[in-house]
Amino acid sequence: MRHRKSGRKLGRTSSHYRATMNNLATALFRYKKIRTTLAKAKELRSVAEKLITKAKRGDVSSRRLVYERVRDRKVLVELFNEIAPQFAERNGGYTRVIKLGQRGGDAAEVAIIELVGFESVKPKKAEKPKKVTKETTAAAPAEIVETKPETAPEKVEETAKE
Repeated sequence: MRHRKSGRKLGRTSSHYRATMNNLATALFRYKKIRTTLAKAKELRSVAEKLITKAKRGDVSSRRLVYERVRDRKVLVELFNEIAPQFAERNGGYTRVIKLGQRGGDAAEVAIIELVGFESVKPKKAEKPKKVTKETTAAAPAEIVETKPETAPEKVEETAKE
């Protein structure tokens, strides 16, 4: 019986559940918004809010506790330096879950979980170099550069006179 047991098992062992929540929390702090199933989003909400509350303290002890869950150093620095200070005056409710409906393949309920206040933040993407194809090189007009050939007869005459 599950009397007085909180939380969802999500069909996983306890270690797999913990790893899933750690990975989802890291992704949430990295991208500020992720799309996942409704059950995972609701579970992630409690995990992420506890981590943000610890990060708001900002001391070494809380940094070590959060590092047990968020193992990416760049994300950890971003959590302590950017995300937690923005929630300094807020006492909870750092995340928002938005239901999207059912997924086409398996009809699972899908939702977006996002950090409140970071709605307009776009994830940083590295720009890929454009591929050069035959069509792009043929379509681009060829640059014609006219250069004057340097004539040095003046210099030659000067050296001849000397």
